[in-house]
Amino acid sequence: MFDKLLIANRGAIACRILRTLRTLQVKGVAVYSEADAASLHLMQADEAHSLGEGGAAGTYLAVDKILAIAKASGARAIHPGYGFLSENAAFAQACEDADIAFVGPTPEQLRVFGLKHTARALARQHGVPMLEGTELLDSLESAIAAARDIGYPVMLKSTAGGGGIGMRVCRSAEELADSFEAVKRLGQNNFSDAGVFIEKYIQRARHLEVQVFGDGQGEVLALGVRDCSVQRRNQKVLEETPAPNLPDGMADELCAAAIKLARAVNYRSAGTVEFVFDSEDQRFYFLEVNTRLQVEHGVTEQVWGVDLVSWMVQLAAGDLPPLEQLQAGLKPSGHAIQARLYAEDPGREFQPCPGLLTAVNFPPADGHALRIDTWVEAGCEIPPYFDPMIAKLISWAPTRERASTGLIDALNETRLYGVETNRDYLRQIIADTPFASGQPWTRCLEGLVYHADTFEVLSGGTQTSVQDYPGRLGYWAVGVPPSGPMDSRALRQGNGLLGNAEGCAALEITMSGPLLRFNTDAVIAVTGAQIPITLDGEPRAMNAALLVCAGSTLALGTIAGAGVRSYLCVRGGLDVPDYLGSKSTFTLGQFGGHGGRALRAGDVLHIAPLVDRSAGQRIADDALEALPDIRRIRVIYGPHAAPEYFTEAYIETFFATDWEVHFNSSRTGVRLIGPKPEWVRADGGEAGLHPSNIHDNPYAIGAVDFTGDMPVILGPDGPSLGGFVCPVTIIEADLWQLGQLKAGDRVRFYPVSVEACHAERCGSELVREGYLPDAADQSTVPPSSRTSPLLQGIADSSGSELVREGYIPDAENPSTVPPSSRTSPLLQGTADSRGSELVREGYIPDAADQSTVPPSSRTSPLLQDIADSSGSELVREGYIPDAENPSTVPPSSRTSPL
Repeated sequence: MFDKLLIANRGAIACRILRTLRTLQVKGVAVYSEADAASLHLMQADEAHSLGEGGAAGTYLAVDKILAIAKASGARAIHPGYGFLSENAAFAQACEDADIAFVGPTPEQLRVFGLKHTARALARQHGVPMLEGTELLDSLESAIAAARDIGYPVMLKSTAGGGGIGMRVCRSAEELADSFEAVKRLGQNNFSDAGVFIEKYIQRARHLEVQVFGDGQGEVLALGVRDCSVQRRNQKVLEETPAPNLPDGMADELCAAAIKLARAVNYRSAGTVEFVFDSEDQRFYFLEVNTRLQVEHGVTEQVWGVDLVSWMVQLAAGDLPPLEQLQAGLKPSGHAIQARLYAEDPGREFQPCPGLLTAVNFPPADGHALRIDTWVEAGCEIPPYFDPMIAKLISWAPTRERASTGLIDALNETRLYGVETNRDYLRQIIADTPFASGQPWTRCLEGLVYHADTFEVLSGGTQTSVQDYPGRLGYWAVGVPPSGPMDSRALRQGNGLLGNAEGCAALEITMSGPLLRFNTDAVIAVTGAQIPITLDGEPRAMNAALLVCAGSTLALGTIAGAGVRSYLCVRGGLDVPDYLGSKSTFTLGQFGGHGGRALRAGDVLHIAPLVDRSAGQRIADDALEALPDIRRIRVIYGPHAAPEYFTEAYIETFFATDWEVHFNSSRTGVRLIGPKPEWVRADGGEAGLHPSNIHDNPYAIGAVDFTGDMPVILGPDGPSLGGFVCPVTIIEADLWQLGQLKAGDRVRFYPVSVEACHAERCGSELVREGYLPDAADQSTVPPSSRTSPLLQGIADSSGSELVREGYIPDAENPSTVPPSSRTSPLLQGTADSRGSELVREGYIPDAADQSTVPPSSRTSPLLQDIADSSGSELVREGYIPDAENPSTVPPSSRTSPL
C-alpha cells in the first residue's frame, strides 16, 4: 500500500477520498487554490500545498504544479477525483512517466472513451444497442443532410463535451444551423476539441447508468443500475439506485451490456456506462462511458455496502483481492437517493451564489441511513471560480418510499445561511414532480414552478441591516456589543402590529430605504421615522399591516422630516441564524444578520411561510409620539462628573445646553456639538495627557462619553470599555430616541433619579404585560385573578414576604388584597435604602412607630420627582395629590400605570 497519496481535487470529493485514506492508514496530501483556503479538506489532510491564486486553469488543472507537489511531498499516487484532470489522458500518462500511480483507468482507456464518437464506434463494434447517429461532422451541410435522414428532433453533441456542456436539441434545420457553430465553439473553449456529431433525440427519455469496476485484466463487476433522470439543463439533480419501475429483466440487460463494453478494453478501476432509456418503446441505447468516479457513486456504495474509493486505491497499489472474491460477498440491499446541494438561486435562473457561509447546520449523519459528503463549515467561502456544489445528501432505507422520506427530513433539517442555495428547490422536486411516483424523465423539471418564501434585494439603500430586540446580550464584558435596533420602540411596535413576538428580526433602515421584490405573499409593517412607501408604484401608509403579494416590488424612499431610522417588519420574522444568541447585525465585527453586513443588491432573505393574511391593522395615532424640534432626553447623573472631573458651572451649562448632533454619527456613537468642557484637572494623570482620560472602565449603552473635548453618546455597536469620562447616561426608557437623532438635531439632557428610572422601567413592563392600565387605553385594568410576574418575582426573591403578609394577591388565593392600613417591610426596606426619606417625611409608616400614617394633604418630593419625570402623569390622572390642589387624593378604585 502507498505511504502517501495526493488528491488532485477540491471540495466534497477531496474530503470523501481523505475519509477512505484514513481507514487505509495512507497519508493524504491536499492541494488547494487560495480561494479554497478555508475548505475542510485542508484541515482533514495530513499536509496541504497551495496551488496559488485564481481559477481552475492555474490551479486544479495545472499539471506541472500538481506533479511537482507530488514529488516534493513524497506522494506515490494521485487520485484525481471527478472533474478537473480525472479524465485527462495526458495527465494520466504524465503521472506514469513520473513513476507516480494514477488512481483510475489507463491513459489509453481514457483516450478511447474520452471522445464520444470513438466510444460510440467501440460500442457498435461490440453489439451494444445504439441510437441512430453519425460520425464526426465536417460541415453544416453534412449535418443538415444527416439530420434529414435520421429525422428530427436530433441532438447535436460535442464529442469531447461533458457535464451537460456542448449539447443542443434541434427540432428543425433552422435550429440546427443556429446551433452548429455555437456547439463547436463550446467544445473548443471548454475541452479543446471542436468535433461534433448528431444522434437521434428521445422525446421522453430516462437517463440510466451502470457502475462498473474492472481489474485491468479483463474481469469486470457491475454494481447495479442508477437512475439519473432528474436533470436541469442536462445537469443531474437527484440520483438513485436501484432504478425504479424498469421492465422485467431490463436491469440485467443493462449490466450485461456495460460489462461487455468494459471487458472489450480490459477496463481498469471505477467507471460508469451511461444509457438512455426510451419510455415509449421501452428500449435502451448507449450514450457514453465516464472513465472516473461519478459524483453519484455514493448511492451505489450505500446499497451495495462497498467503498469504491478504497477499491480504486487498493487496485492502484496492487493490493486489491481478486474480483471473483469480492463479488462473492456482494448483495444489494435497500434503496438510496442522493440530492446535490448547490450554492445557487433557483429563483434567478440558478445563478451561482458565491459568498461567505455564516452558518452551516446539517442533521446528524450516521453514514448509513444518512450520509453527507461535504467540504464546508461555518466561515467557509464559496468561491466564484469553481462548481458551487456544497454537499451531497444521501438517504438509504429498505424501500424507496422511506428513503425519499428520509431525504426530505434531512433537507428540512439542513440550514445554510449567508448564500442562497437550492435546498427548497430540492424539497419541492421530491414532493411535487414525477420523481415522487418513481416515473422520472430527463425533462420532468421543465414544468416545475418554483416557490420560495423569500424576498430579493434589488437595492440595499443607504444602510439596511437585520436587527432584533433586545440584541446580543451577555457578551458586553468580553467586548461584544449588543447591537440590536437603535430605536427599539419602533421595531417592537411593528412586530406588535403584526402579531409577532417583540424580538422578531426586522430590517433597520437608515436615511434611504431598500428596493425589494417579494417572491411570496407576505404581510409587512413599516414604523419609525416617516419614510415614503410604494407597493408596485402605489403609495402605502406607515404604521399599518400591509399585504404584499408574490411578485410585487416594495420601495422605501428617503426619510423626510424628523428622525433617521425606519423599521420594516414581516409577519413571522426574518429567517436568519442566531449568532451568540441574536440575529442582529454587527457590521464592524462582520457577524450576525445577513452575512454580517448591510444588505446589498442580489441578497435573498427568507421569511416564515405566511399563515395569517389579515392586514389593515394600524397603530393608533395617539400612540405615536411626534418627535419635537428639541429632543428631551432623560439621564442619570454620573459616574464621572463634578467636582472630580468637571466644574460645577460646566455641569450646569451641560444641562442647560441644546446640543447639536454632529454629521459624523453612526450606530457606534452619536457625536454632539456644544460648549467646550471646563475641566477641574489639567490632565488625566497616569491615564493620559488629556483631562478626559481615565483608566479603562466599563461603558454603558447611552453613556455620554467625552472623547477629548467632544461628547459622544455611545450606541449599541459601541465599545464596552474605554478610557474617557462619562458624566451622564441615558435612561433605558429614552434610549430609543438615540436611534432617531440625525445631523443638525438638537438635544437637551434632563437629570432624573435612579428611582424615577426604575419606576419608569417597571411601569412599562407591567403595562406591556397587562397588569397595569395602558396610558393609551384607560379601559384596561389589572385582572383580579392574576399576579404580575414582575411583582411575583419581587415576592419570590424576598421569600414570598409580600404574599405571606398580604401585600400582593396569593397565587393560590387570588381574593387576597393588600391591606390599606399597613406597609410592607419589603417596601420599608426600599425606603431605608433611600436614607429613610419617605419615613422621615411621613409618607410611609415608621417601623419604630406604627401609628404614623402618610398625610393625605402632602406630596412626597420623591414621588413628585417620579411624576414630573413622567410628564406629571400621576398628578394629571389623580393618583397622587396635585401640589396646587392638595385636597386631591388617589381614588381607591384605580391603579396607577406608573
